[in-house]
Amino acid sequence: MANPFADPFDYRVTRLSKKVAAGAEFVQTQCIYNLKRFKEWVNRVRERGLDKKVYILGGVTPLKSARMAEYMSKQVAGMDVPDDIIDRMKGVEPKEQRREGIKIAVETIMALKYMEGVHGVHIMAIEWEDIVPQIVEEAGLYPRPKTSEE
Repeated sequence: MANPFADPFDYRVTRLSKKVAAGAEFVQTQCIYNLKRFKEWVNRVRERGLDKKVYILGGVTPLKSARMAEYMSKQVAGMDVPDDIIDRMKGVEPKEQRREGIKIAVETIMALKYMEGVHGVHIMAIEWEDIVPQIVEEAGLYPRPKTSEE
């Protein structure tokens, strides 16, 4: 596990390097809602060459409601849910909040797909596992694109 959002931020990459030195071959990150901060962390990881030594899977958790976003922001240690994400969830009718949470998850995956240093995603649909296939399809992860080796 790697948490790019915990404090102190400057220690996060050093902590990852210790995990790599101890033999970690891959890490899954904390749920990503703050893409700006995550990108800064990945840039620091790349500067130290750690992205060549460990596979990084970005954690993606779809939000079910504005209340869930607020709870995660205020009550879950090491979680970073920016106000604009909370406001976005609050900006839609309650019956549409799950759909908005799926949109945010798909947008996050799309950003991670093209972020150098990120090797994949880990979709953590907390008590909402049946939504994973829909997110995978909407993010263009399935069907899997053919590689030149296939």
